[in-house]
Parts: sequence; structure tokens; C-alpha cells
Amino acid sequence: MGFFSTIMGFCGFGMGTSIGLVIGYYLFIYFQPTDVKDPEVRPLVEQDSKTLQRLLPEIPLWVKNPDYDRVDWLNKFIANMWPYLDKMAKNIAKPIIAEQIPKYKIDSVEFEALTLGSLPPTFQGMKVYITDEKELIMEPSVKWAGNPNVTVAIKAFGFKATVQVVDLQVFAAPRITLKPLVPSFPCFAKILVSLMEKPHVDFGLKLMGADIMSIPGLYRFVQELIKDQVANMYLWPKTLEVPIMDPSKAFKRPVGILHVKVLRAMKLKKKDLLGASDPYVKLKLTEDKLPSKKTTVKHKNLNPEWNEEFNMVVKDPETQALEINVYDWEQVGKHDRMGMNVIPLKDLPPDESKVITLDLLKNMDPNDVQNEKSRGQIVMEVTYKPFKEDDIPKDIEDSNSVEKAPEGTPAGGGLLVVIVHEAQDVEGKHHTNPYVRIIFRGEERKTKHVKKNRDPRWEEEFQFMLEEPPTNDKLHVEVVSTSTKLGLLHPKENLGYININLTDVVNNKRINEKYHLIDSKNGKIQIELQWRTS
Repeated sequence: MGFFSTIMGFCGFGMGTSIGLVIGYYLFIYFQPTDVKDPEVRPLVEQDSKTLQRLLPEIPLWVKNPDYDRVDWLNKFIANMWPYLDKMAKNIAKPIIAEQIPKYKIDSVEFEALTLGSLPPTFQGMKVYITDEKELIMEPSVKWAGNPNVTVAIKAFGFKATVQVVDLQVFAAPRITLKPLVPSFPCFAKILVSLMEKPHVDFGLKLMGADIMSIPGLYRFVQELIKDQVANMYLWPKTLEVPIMDPSKAFKRPVGILHVKVLRAMKLKKKDLLGASDPYVKLKLTEDKLPSKKTTVKHKNLNPEWNEEFNMVVKDPETQALEINVYDWEQVGKHDRMGMNVIPLKDLPPDESKVITLDLLKNMDPNDVQNEKSRGQIVMEVTYKPFKEDDIPKDIEDSNSVEKAPEGTPAGGGLLVVIVHEAQDVEGKHHTNPYVRIIFRGEERKTKHVKKNRDPRWEEEFQFMLEEPPTNDKLHVEVVSTSTKLGLLHPKENLGYININLTDVVNNKRINEKYHLIDSKNGKIQIELQWRTS
């Protein structure tokens, strides 16, 4: 008898516990109080010290952190756009979910309600990083305590279940990087998103009208699960990459090398009234920002021979052309142009040397009668060598990448590339029309002049072909201002200089830094150096 009493008591206890849990959950879900009271709103000056202490974490970041800026304009913009973003979200979400249905044993998924609510997210502040690379880094603080209503009816195995998501809260601190910056709209090629800390996610989830998040222990489990899953995917240094455009469409990649040999000129017409001319040749590819290549000056010679060779990087052989200008060198004053002509690269057969004799013209206008006048001829040998597909750099979108040196680079040597980006706070005593003068191994290069500007930007590139690494060399860079007025008083003024040791660029392949200018109060200059080897 005692044995049966024990068994029945055990069963009764087990059944009673199970029934009690079910009844308790039912009463908790369906008999919650409906008389919700509005919170009491009081001014901050009337709050006690403990209440104010609890409110400190809710203060916007721009108040307690000087690195963050207010972005009220952005919040107003999102508030006005929110109704339209709500409709856009519906149009995007439905096709995406429809594509996922065949992967699971689900008959159909129907949205009974899909709205993001009337409360848009707000930005509590934003931090913007300034770097020397071609990128823009932003760290906003986002809070969204919304009232969305997403109700989904799922049909599977002959049953229908309704799931509803309500009262969504998301607090996140993402890092948004736009890179690389390109000269084509929208001016960046990719968006990279990382989370700097685990996000706070809270929401209500109803199944068949019952709030299943009210089940003891489930709420905390789901919340931590979502945090961990999101952190595993996007917590820094992991990133979500969103491609916007193909960078190759904004940046034209090098596709070949043009070998040019200036042989000679014949029957040039002198420009000077007294004596013969002093001709030299300038070569430049159209649509190229690099400075022109120059031959040596042949003094007092109207039939000069140069036999000088040059290599030029080609980016678009279908549209680019080799522009040839013959000038008469003058010791004082402007150099007179003796004639010019062009060679379209599309007319050159690949990997085949071609000797071309060109008549020198005044300009390329076919209707100009001045071109009928004889100005002499120039003889060139040109060879276009396209890169093999494997040699074409494909990682141009990476601002930290360094291209290989072009074909024909001396063994053991390389190509030293100097990119002059910009200067800041350069100012002369008498005038500020700055340009940059670069001296390397006795060779001098200059940027264009920028008139009346204390913060000039040049974005000009210079190349030096070297037979050996410049390990023990220095690059001399100086900022100079010239007067725009004719006169002998203060025609030129030095705004500062810097000598850069090239050992680091040989070891690291690339350096992009801002240097403080010597003999300048606050002047800085940003120089990028690359050492390209084959």
C-alpha cells in the first residue's frame, strides 16, 4: 500500500506542476493589466541627485565627448524621409524573403502587416576621422526605439502560424568607411561597416498573439544570442562590405607602355630675328596629369638630332594620343613654339616599332590656313607595348597598394614615384602663389602654380626611373611663391622646405605623410612616395 501511495503521490505532484506552469503562463500572457499610465514628466531641475545620476548615460555623446559633433540636420532629414523609407523597406523586404522560401519546407509567407512605425532612428552624435588616405571614416551613435509592426503569416505542413515583431529597440555604434574616394559620382567605390561594440537589441515577439518573450529565461537567452551572432559577423575588425561601383570605371588602369625615341628634326623655321634657334621637344600623352617629357636643347641648330628615348604609361590607347611640341629655348622670357603634331595611339600596331615622319603644324585645327605654311618635320620611332593580362594591376581600389614598375625597368632598380598632394598654412611675407619644387639627384621637377592660396592642392605625380634603390638618397622638396606682378622687388619667396630620407620608402614600398616645413611657422606639406619594382 505504501508503494502505491508513493507512486500516485509522485504522479500527482508531476501532473500538478505541469498543469500549474501552463495555467500560470496563460494567465500571465492574456491577463496582463491594460490600464497603462503615462510616466510623470518633470524638469531636470526638480530631479534629485540619484535620478540625475541614473540619467547620465542617456546624455548625447556630443555633450560629454568633444570628439563627437551634433547632427541635428541629419535627424531632421531622416525624420522627413522616414515615411518614404518605410515604403521602400517594404518593397525591398518582400522580394528578398520570397527568394528564401524555396530553401525551406514552407508553403508560403504572407505579410499581414509590414511597417517600420512612425518613430525614426536618431543620431546622438558623430565622430569623423581625418586621414591621409583616400577614405572617409565616420562613427555615428545610433539609437532607434521604434514602434514597428511586422506581422508574418507562415503556412507549412497544412498549419498556419502568425508571428509578430513589435517594440524594437536597437542601440549601435558603427564605424562607416567610404573608400576609396574616386572622381566619379557618388565619389566612393565601397562602403565598409563595422560595429565598435556589441549592439543593444530588444524587441517583442508574439506567436499566435501570445508574447513568447515573456517566458522566463527566453528573453535573456534570445537577446544574448542576437548580440553574439551580430558581433561574430560585424564586430571590428570584421566588416560588412557593400560595393557601390567598380573602381576601374573611375580610375583608368595602366594597360601598356609607349616607347618613344625622338630621332631628329629637319628644316625647322627659326623664330629669332638674329641668329639660329635652340630647339627642344616636349612629349605628353593626352588625358595624362604627368608632366611632359623633354629632350635636351640643341643650340643654334635647325636640323637637330636627339636620338633620345622615353617611356610613357598608357591608360586608354583608344582615346589617348602622343602630343609632340617643338620649342625654341629662350634664356629670358617665354619659349616660342616652333610647331606641333599628334600621333593617335589607336593607329599604332601593338609590339611593333614604327618610324614616323610628321609635318610640324601651328595647331590641330584642319581649317586653319596657317597650317599650310611649312614649319619643318620631325622623325619619331614609337612602339606601343600592351601589358599582358596578368601584368595589369587589378587592385587599384586599394589606396595602400603599390603598382609594379613598368616593363623596361633596370634589373635591381625601380621607379620612384613622388605624388605632391597638398600644403597647409603656407604664407609668404609679400605674396602667396605657391608651387612645389622637387630636386632629386640633380634633376628638378615643378608643380603648377596656385595663385593666392595658403592651402594649395596640386595632386601631381612625378616619376624617376632608377637603376638601383635610393637607399642613401634624400628628396629635397620646397614650396616657393612667385610674384604675379612684373617687377624686380621680391619676385620669388621661399615658403619652406623639407629633406626626406628615402630609406623608409625603399623598405616599406609606400609612405604617405604630412611633413612640417622647415623655415615655415605652421606650414605642412603632404607627400606620397612609392617605390615600384618589377
